[in-house]
Amino acid sequence: MTQSNERLVALDTFRGATMALMVLVNTPGTWAHVYGPLRHAKWHGCTLTDLVFPFFLFIVGISMRYSFEKYEFCKWGPLFKKVLFRTITIFTIGLLLNAFPFIRQDWDWSQFRIMGVLQRIALAYFLASMIVVRANIKGIVQISLGILIGYWLLLLGHGWMTGVDPYALETNLQGVIDTIILGKDHLYRGTGIPFDPEGLLSTIPSAVTVLIGFLVGTMIKTTKDHQDNCQRMAVLGALLIILGWLWGFVMPINKQLWTSTYVLFTGGIGTLVLAGMIWLIDVKRMNGWTKPFVIFGANAIFLYALSGIWTKIMLKIRFDLDGALISGYGYLYKTVFQPFAGDINGSLLFGLFHVFMFWLILAWMYKKKIFIKI
Repeated sequence: MTQSNERLVALDTFRGATMALMVLVNTPGTWAHVYGPLRHAKWHGCTLTDLVFPFFLFIVGISMRYSFEKYEFCKWGPLFKKVLFRTITIFTIGLLLNAFPFIRQDWDWSQFRIMGVLQRIALAYFLASMIVVRANIKGIVQISLGILIGYWLLLLGHGWMTGVDPYALETNLQGVIDTIILGKDHLYRGTGIPFDPEGLLSTIPSAVTVLIGFLVGTMIKTTKDHQDNCQRMAVLGALLIILGWLWGFVMPINKQLWTSTYVLFTGGIGTLVLAGMIWLIDVKRMNGWTKPFVIFGANAIFLYALSGIWTKIMLKIRFDLDGALISGYGYLYKTVFQPFAGDINGSLLFGLFHVFMFWLILAWMYKKKIFIKI
């Protein structure tokens, strides 16, 4: 029997595996050749790639359960200062990554993107923190359900009032609100129109993903028997998946809208996967393979920032290839990985190469006990 006061290797392994998958799916050799599970769903649906972001928020929630206990869950004072500092810091890092490389002759600040992944993490963390320090477990569950149902009704209400599809890319309420508050020129344009998948409205249900992590973290932190708790976590995870899937018949599972069904479905998968990892790693002690992932998870925010900066640099620099100027990113893929393994496998190998190279940097930091925490 694994006692509850032991530090669970599975938590660090889960975080590291999530970060490794993040690097893999974010750095294919070319987006023209990517295996289906390693790309986001075009709109409705959920792929392996669509699990990365909610898994990270899920981990944030679990970490909150451990870190907030040190402050005795006080509503103000040191804990509030810590939450506010982390929120502002993470949000600012996200803005800086959007602005990198900062000095560009063609930079147009009128089209600067305000939101992003780290900005979403910061705001979801802040909202979830304010709920956690003011409500007990029953209250957190009730507030979470209220948010998910309320978000569903908001989207539906907009559709009913305007006569449009409430879940379509061009007509959803999130796009309307972001356009009004942020301005369409400050939104993400990767979908072909100004629409931000990390928009303001959908940040509210994303906080529930953090809260699910907090509730699971409470189960882990307070249990006396992790083997028994793994069974309870597995049941909870399965129920969330089924509920999200069934609700999905009327509210599609959609990452870019962060629909309530997406919250439940991905939260359930996260809970189920973590339950399996705790059982395998910490209960059955089959942990000889975990160290590389533990290293990956030890500097998660640093890895995200580093990978983003590296990709932007590689896309910015230019090389001559057969008389044409292409980015350093494309040059590396076309001259090394594509000739070696072909289009799609070369693209996959390119991503795996980046996973390995970033791991080497993180392994050196781990060995030197360099941990960048916020």
